[in-house]
Amino acid sequence: MLIKGKKNREVTFICDLKSDARDVYLVGDFNQWRISETSRMRRAQDDTFRFRLTLSPGDHRYKYVVDGRWLADPVADRCEDDGFGAVNSVVHVAPPPESIFGNTEPTVGL
Repeated sequence: MLIKGKKNREVTFICDLKSDARDVYLVGDFNQWRISETSRMRRAQDDTFRFRLTLSPGDHRYKYVVDGRWLADPVADRCEDDGFGAVNSVVHVAPPPESIFGNTEPTVGL
């Protein structure tokens, strides 16, 4: 699941595993696909794993790494071939619209 904020291009990634996962990471083109402490998702009170970040406008490819297994997000905006026989999840971040005064207000959307 993805929650897209109305400001600052924030996206909250929610990995709902319904399992006893211990280590869950969010990796993608925005962090060079690196598994590290800075990409570790946090377990929420509802037992989902969550990670929030601000992304630049455009398409961003990502996966979850769950106890060492690389998994696509089944509820991503869309998926595409990863070139290795599996798929990457894709989230789209819309560019901010121009206002009548020439200023921009960041938005996130489909």
